[in-house]
Amino acid sequence: MAEGTPVTVTITRIKKETQNIRSFFFDPPFVFDPGQFVMVWVPGVDEIPMALSSPNSITVQNVGDATAALFGMDTGGKLGIRGPFGNGFTKGEKVLAIAGGVGAAPLLPLAKADCVMTMLLGARSETELLFVDQLDECTDVLIATDDGSQGHNGFVTALMDDLNLSTYDRIAVCGPEVMMRAVLAKVAENGLEHKTEFSLHRYMKCGVGVCGSCCIDPSGLRVCRDGPVFQGDVLQKSEFGHYMRDASGRKTNI
Repeated sequence: MAEGTPVTVTITRIKKETQNIRSFFFDPPFVFDPGQFVMVWVPGVDEIPMALSSPNSITVQNVGDATAALFGMDTGGKLGIRGPFGNGFTKGEKVLAIAGGVGAAPLLPLAKADCVMTMLLGARSETELLFVDQLDECTDVLIATDDGSQGHNGFVTALMDDLNLSTYDRIAVCGPEVMMRAVLAKVAENGLEHKTEFSLHRYMKCGVGVCGSCCIDPSGLRVCRDGPVFQGDVLQKSEFGHYMRDASGRKTNI
């Protein structure tokens, strides 16, 4: 479809993934590359960027007004979707994927494309782990939970210590930015930041690179147009992991 033209979709199914994360399935589906995003308009509330977790689904955490309104919708409800936009993860035969929380959503399609050799999956507890059954079907999954209720007791980044990171063609990462910054530090120790890709989430208005609301310091790169996936060497001396900007442009610490 033409860039920026919204498509009206109908919610066909809603799946409760965790206590505060749901997958919303819709029709029609979209053609996209894993890691690309869409702008989702919740009628009467707001338009927000969302990663696609499949050609016909978004996986959403209830964190604000728009997502709360989305959680209040039922099957048969209508959404407006623009996109997909931005770039996705680089595909390869030997990809290490590292996900924290709802960051597993854009990495699931990459795993289903038979690109992921190893998946490191982290969450605060066993009840908050996403897509374990689906991921088990297509890749080797290693799990870490903050409370030790499943897998390694601790942060998902600790699982990297038992891997030979140089054996992977690419490393794809999505999750809380503090976690991703810790991943960047670890890959930089091994000189692999240029092979590691991070999916950024920033406040967006237009989604097509016009308004500049998602520019990152100090490069001015636009997350919507130049990202949302960036190589680690591009992010090393940026705001990444330190702060982002709110709707008014003010810095907010991460």
